[in-house]
Amino acid sequence: MAFCPTSDYDLVTLTKISQSLDAQSVGRHRLLYEHCDCRIAIREEPSVLKGLKLASVLAAATLALAACSSGGTTAGSAPPTAATSSVKVGMAYDQDGKGDGSFNDAAYAGLSKAQKDLGVQIKEVNSGASATDASREELLTLLADGGYNPIIAVGFAYSTALGNVAVKYPNTTFAIVDSVVDAPNVGSLVFAAEQGSYLTGVIAASASKTGHIGFIGGMEIDLIKAFEAGYIQGAKSINPDIKIDSKYMGAAGDNTAWNVPEKAKTATDGMIANGADVIYAAAGGSGLGMFQSVKAAGMGHWAIGVDSDQYNVPALAEYKDFILTSMMKRVDVAVFDVIKGVVDGAPLVGVNNFDLSKDGVGYSSSNPAVKSYTAAADAAAAKIKSGEVVVGTKVQ
Repeated sequence: MAFCPTSDYDLVTLTKISQSLDAQSVGRHRLLYEHCDCRIAIREEPSVLKGLKLASVLAAATLALAACSSGGTTAGSAPPTAATSSVKVGMAYDQDGKGDGSFNDAAYAGLSKAQKDLGVQIKEVNSGASATDASREELLTLLADGGYNPIIAVGFAYSTALGNVAVKYPNTTFAIVDSVVDAPNVGSLVFAAEQGSYLTGVIAASASKTGHIGFIGGMEIDLIKAFEAGYIQGAKSINPDIKIDSKYMGAAGDNTAWNVPEKAKTATDGMIANGADVIYAAAGGSGLGMFQSVKAAGMGHWAIGVDSDQYNVPALAEYKDFILTSMMKRVDVAVFDVIKGVVDGAPLVGVNNFDLSKDGVGYSSSNPAVKSYTAAADAAAAKIKSGEVVVGTKVQ
């Protein structure tokens, strides 16, 4: 077990946790809170927890803290580096957190770089698949009460919660990825995904031998429609007559849309059966089904990933030979910039748009096969940066 400094989470904080749980119908949702290597976890087991008393929660929490003090390395603190900092960074992931090979992992890459290069301490929590605005608000509040500053919320789903919490902690810097929260102490990190998707559309149309490509989207919301719009516009800049199939995994508000790979596989199977030979997915965990389908279709078919360079994601290694490129949304760069701003005493607040001109979006070139199409993609990028090409966010 790791040693846990009591200055971060004392019994006052634990009492707040316990009172919060006692006051709510605990069985409605899960609250998972980590203290270094120890976890105080209350999960969806209403039959067990319904009669739980406050004193019992405190006793269990106290035992958990005591168990943490048996020596070792402090979890969540920076590894030995030349740089050290008193800054403590709180990271709240969306859904199930790290390991998605995409959005959350890109955020973690920026956090990890800041831990290594700047010597900051870190704390990571994630909302869970069944999260509500109330449970997300609890996570952000716990981080703020623990003295974490900045606190970074990964994903638009935190918008309501962050709006409520930020006003209560005016001296804490917050940031949110893929959404705009209007508060003086919040940095809104938005990305010109349509521009990066335009480049993948150029690549897809250039690589297609059938003149038929596809798009798999997660939740059907404006954020993801911008990916689709850029992809279509880029593809048509190469082949105005190209055929493009699109399919979403769920309607607006359907959080399952991000984690139904079997549904994405079925949709991709249908596109391939109809002649599509290049498929782009912006669908979170559902994108795995697209990779599975393309691999099953065999050589001559290509997948295009999203957010991270998915060609190099270990969990996707068995599909890498079929991943032509990925649309890079540099969440890692944005997260690092937020942390560095606080370390330097110049917090990054307001709306910050990470576009092609800031290297906030782009495409990956890890797979040597994409080199045949990079000239066209780079020419398109230059036109976007110069203003000659303006990429829309709505499908025409």
